Amino acid sequence: VTRVEDISPEVLGSAELVEERKVADEKMVFVEGCPNPKAVTILLRGGAEHIVDEAERAIHDALSVVRNVIREPKIVSGGGAVEIELALKLREYSKTLPSKEQLAVLKYAEALENIAAILAQNIGLEPVDVIADLKKAHAEGKKWIGINAFTGKIEDMMEAGVIEPASVKKQVLKSATEAAIMILRIDDIIAASPPKEKEREKEGGRGGGMNF
Repeated sequence: VTRVEDISPEVLGSAELVEERKVADEKMVFVEGCPNPKAVTILLRGGAEHIVDEAERAIHDALSVVRNVIREPKIVSGGGAVEIELALKLREYSKTLPSKEQLAVLKYAEALENIAAILAQNIGLEPVDVIADLKKAHAEGKKWIGINAFTGKIEDMMEAGVIEPASVKKQVLKSATEAAIMILRIDDIIAASPPKEKEREKEGGRGGGMNF
């Protein structure tokens, strides 16, 4: 609407309360009780700046999770359950591959298991025992079994409500794989290039021959 004359009931909104309030040293206008609002504001307050920053980070993470689930309404269990299940399937798949390819797939499976092992270690559990128990549970078909960091126990993550957006899990695995591939390629280039000292020796030898 660019002119007052163009205002009609269809473009107007409504609110139960509109008032100015003083928050700390600033004056703010609060609009409350709007039917079907398209945008809202979250006001964070705390006794110290780092508390507010931490609260902002937590809310941002929570909103990002909700956004990802809305974009792709699929979830997976957390607590390392997905990584252990993928590792189990990869180990089975590796048996169908030739020797060198089999080793690469097995190492990828081992890397996935390390994620669950680190999670167990971070909450004070014995990683070796936890991974063994997780492997046993997943081999029995209990694919949602993972590590509950809140209770320190191995249990069904879906029943415990420990879940993650599927889109986030896929992106994490994709990014980690691409990073590993990039490092391996760089390592190949370094290994294939001749050492600088040998290059200097060759240049010095050629130069000495010409002077002689």
